[in-house]
Amino acid sequence: MPTPDPIDAGSIAVAVEHGVATVSFSHPKGNSLPGALLGHLATTFDALATSNDSQVIVLRSEGTGAFCGGASFDELRSIRDAAQGLEFFSGFARVILAMRRNPKFILARVHGRAVGGGVGLVAAADYALATENAQVRLSELAVGIGPFVVGPVIEHKIGRGHFSALAADFDWRDAAWARQAALYSRVKDSTIALDAVLDALARKIARSNPDAMREMKRMFWRGTEAWDTLLFERAATSGRLILSNFAQEALAALSRG
Repeated sequence: MPTPDPIDAGSIAVAVEHGVATVSFSHPKGNSLPGALLGHLATTFDALATSNDSQVIVLRSEGTGAFCGGASFDELRSIRDAAQGLEFFSGFARVILAMRRNPKFILARVHGRAVGGGVGLVAAADYALATENAQVRLSELAVGIGPFVVGPVIEHKIGRGHFSALAADFDWRDAAWARQAALYSRVKDSTIALDAVLDALARKIARSNPDAMREMKRMFWRGTEAWDTLLFERAATSGRLILSNFAQEALAALSRG
């Protein structure tokens, strides 16, 4: 699989063993998601969709800190017009759609905090396992936008009530809340325990009937057919709002620490 060259673009590694493809992403700033990394995630999921070497996919990030810091603030600050904004936020749309249309089950391994677009990645997985310190937060409103692109997949996973609460007050929610809301399927007290359960589950699923999994995924994602248009419309909304005075001032304040 290709990986981005500049370190600020982050990196992706793919390893296949016992029919399980593990997709690991990394970025030096809290495993955040710049546009290049989003693009490589989408193409990686599409490539694995037709690979005969794996029957199930595990999505994880590197390190022991955050699972995902969400959208790259450096890239958000670099957006100068609506076209650039649309392109950047469309990266999240492409990843979500690639995960949705992949016929293989995708399991998310969440070892730490997930923010914004990182919550969207977890929701786009078919099954998520997390550690007890894996808090979640939708912080978009704090920077003058909203969780528009990731909103549909999060709402699809946890329901409108949980999603609207998470989006409106942009507070941290703990792993117990995420488990109760069905964002996480299992929560374990350590990464060792997490990996033991994840490895056993992934290998078991890898031995399952791939045709049955394909039909199950169609069932899981029923009602999302409009997303091929909707998510890009939402990306345009985010791309426009990030140019507002409110958003620009919020980003400038964050850059000053």
